[in-house]
Amino acid sequence: MANWNDPQPRSGFGASPSLGGRTAGRAGYDAGLRRHMLSIYNYMSSGVLLSGIVALLFARSGMAAQIAGTPLWWIIALAPLGFVFGMSFGANRMSTTTLQAMFWGFATVMGLSLSTIFLVFTATSIASTFFATAAAFAGLSLVGYTTKKDLSGMGSFMIMGLIGILVATLINLFVQSSALQMGISVLGVLIFAGLTAYDTQRLKNEYQVLAGTEFAGKAVILGALSLYLDFINMFQFLLSFMGQRD
Repeated sequence: MANWNDPQPRSGFGASPSLGGRTAGRAGYDAGLRRHMLSIYNYMSSGVLLSGIVALLFARSGMAAQIAGTPLWWIIALAPLGFVFGMSFGANRMSTTTLQAMFWGFATVMGLSLSTIFLVFTATSIASTFFATAAAFAGLSLVGYTTKKDLSGMGSFMIMGLIGILVATLINLFVQSSALQMGISVLGVLIFAGLTAYDTQRLKNEYQVLAGTEFAGKAVILGALSLYLDFINMFQFLLSFMGQRD
């Protein structure tokens, strides 16, 4: 028998207000998360596109060949590190607009740094490696976004491996071993493949803490920077042993 004195409204057959509120809240959270991640991917892909255009134009202009091996080239090659450190350690003091400007500046300087690949490898091999990297990145990022497994342990292992690669690369500057270089390239692809999945899950989980905060806009830029670095490094390591040289 219906209770006509029940003051609580009903939203649908058999629904309770608390359940409806939780469902609506979850739907709102999921929509916010999708917007957050989409913003990250939009910034990241736009940054990669900008770097590619700058690299191609700089190489085609002949300027990349002119400065290769000069002190100016080393300044250009090391400049992206300055942007990464500046953005990573200065984000709290910067406005979102400043951080955005630094991201586009980083992508531009990175494009100048990448221009020498057009002097070493054929355009066909660069293009095919790029699309192979894009496909792998998309798959790995999807895994990181959808998996229920905690990847934090794998992330720590990959970061340790990255430190090992940096040390091995410094050693190879002196020994100039082609076998060691091949090993570094293979390990580099595997490490940044793992970091792609790890970083995607990390950025997804961070949204729970950052949603609605003042730092959320900055987190989008920093997240795009992380995924950009994963993509570009995986591309470079893949190109070093898959690319066809001129």
